[in-house]
Amino acid sequence: MGALMAVVQSRVIVVVAGGALCFLAGAASVSYVNGWLQSSAQIVSPSANAKTDSPEAKMGVVGGMPSIELNEKQMLTVKVEAVKDQEFPLEKAAVGSIDFNEEMTLQVFTPYQGRILETFAKVGDEGKKGQVLFTIDSPDLLSAASSLIATSGVLQLTTRALNRLKTLYESRAVAQKDVEQAISDQQTAEGAHKAARDAVRIFGKTDAEIDAIIKERRADSTLVVKSPINGRITARNAAPGLFVQPGSAPAPFSVADTSTMWMIANVAESDVSAIHVGQHVKVSVMSYPGKIFEGHISTISSNVDPNTHRMLVRSEIEDPDHELRSGMFARFSIVIGAPVRSPAVPLDGVVRQGDGTMTVWVTIDRKRFTQRVVKIGDQKDGLRQIMEGLQPDELVATEGALFLSNMLAIGQAGG
Repeated sequence: MGALMAVVQSRVIVVVAGGALCFLAGAASVSYVNGWLQSSAQIVSPSANAKTDSPEAKMGVVGGMPSIELNEKQMLTVKVEAVKDQEFPLEKAAVGSIDFNEEMTLQVFTPYQGRILETFAKVGDEGKKGQVLFTIDSPDLLSAASSLIATSGVLQLTTRALNRLKTLYESRAVAQKDVEQAISDQQTAEGAHKAARDAVRIFGKTDAEIDAIIKERRADSTLVVKSPINGRITARNAAPGLFVQPGSAPAPFSVADTSTMWMIANVAESDVSAIHVGQHVKVSVMSYPGKIFEGHISTISSNVDPNTHRMLVRSEIEDPDHELRSGMFARFSIVIGAPVRSPAVPLDGVVRQGDGTMTVWVTIDRKRFTQRVVKIGDQKDGLRQIMEGLQPDELVATEGALFLSNMLAIGQAGG
């Protein structure tokens, strides 16, 4: 019994000791976590830092507007520049997409029915005017060539007969009416032969090829279909063995002259009065950053979309290097007047406030900065146009302007 009590007492001691250790470890962990949280709060809390620095910056009011006077250390974070006198183009901006110039896009059909023998181009190829696109086996060409061969034989026969009768008539061996009949027959044969030559020429055969058909007495049914213009192959539905007919959609090939492209844009209804046919436009696409394509407005829609209150405007864009592709997203600017000169500051110098107003920080001594509300316009080359509120050569904060606005907000909040 005594041994049993000793065992129980030893186990109780172990349990109590283990509990004490756990308690001490937990206390240490809690203390560590609390300390970590406090130190973290000091690091990430921007207001804490701002509050530490803010007493060193003197807040005030100048001309009814807030002002801040910085110490030497804070002045190192702010860059001061003079307001520039910059020329800004008078433009309206819009977005849209690039498309083929449909006025210079042709569908190439076969002039006569037949079965395609070969194709010589694929989509994306840059073709030249007169380049062979495909050939077909044309029964109509075969018939026209056969007629040409036949009329050529008749013409030769009637010509020989006429020459022979003229010789006989000189010796009074035949009557004059026989010579006149021979002349009529020869002229009829000559007319039929010319018509047959023209019929074969319609199929695209040259005079040399026509003469070869007559000389060799061989009718060739291969009809050659060529590109009517210089341009890019934009669609191909032709394949060897396919039976095609004139005007039967889809066309075997489509060719577009890509030296000019269309820019289809949707312009805000409020800008309609400033846009006219013939105005100069500048187009940019994401594929060629920094490059500007030139053009002019060619068509203005007569309708405004009642849902979006936008109007379709089409421009012809010069693309001599064939860089633009149909479907590209594009931005364009319409020049609506002569450039204007305005005060301008770097983009970092303008700060948007919570109520939407735009402000800058103006200084005279590069130490005290006064907030001023301005009206902004366009931007160009990293500069923001100032329509109202600033004059050229005034000094404003550029880099660090947002820092000044944050200091003011913290000071007004009681920091």
